[in-house]
Amino acid sequence: MTVKKKVPFVTFHTRVRDDSIEGPNPYRWEDKTSEDYFSGKRVVLFSLPGAFTPTCSTFQLPDFETLYEQFEKEGIDTIYCVSVNDAFVMNAWGKGLGLQNVQLIPDGSGEFTRKMGMLVAKDNLGFGMRSWRYAAVINNGVVEQWFEEDGFCDNCETDPYGVSSPQNVLEALKAKAVTAA
Repeated sequence: MTVKKKVPFVTFHTRVRDDSIEGPNPYRWEDKTSEDYFSGKRVVLFSLPGAFTPTCSTFQLPDFETLYEQFEKEGIDTIYCVSVNDAFVMNAWGKGLGLQNVQLIPDGSGEFTRKMGMLVAKDNLGFGMRSWRYAAVINNGVVEQWFEEDGFCDNCETDPYGVSSPQNVLEALKAKAVTAA
């Protein structure tokens, strides 16, 4: 689906490695904004209910990581994964998965997710407020294509996955490139 919605301005509280810090936790706080992530580049952003969860850790994030070079061939500068988890959780998850390409964005308070209109209750799973599963192609801060899983609602009994899969997003990018040619 084509959309021309600008991503909301939000400040994300991240933790970045800093080799000048000694000890077992060589990280410092660094605030990054939506502009830092989305201005001047064409990116894929995908969001999921939570770090370390089955579909997210087994399929969605690893498949975006594996297909990264194919996304680059379609004019994508980078791929971001955002989740309503704090920076500590997101960093541990990325390290556990051995990520080299996909960058993780911690939306600990859910502000970005709420402003994107994708915040849902997952109290039925003990999660609290989390993101609905979606993906977007964002060009210079403006949503170019939107991929939202069906059934958006609070406390959904299922976890739909397919529309926002990397394979589906990549296929849509290729189709758009063919149409534009």
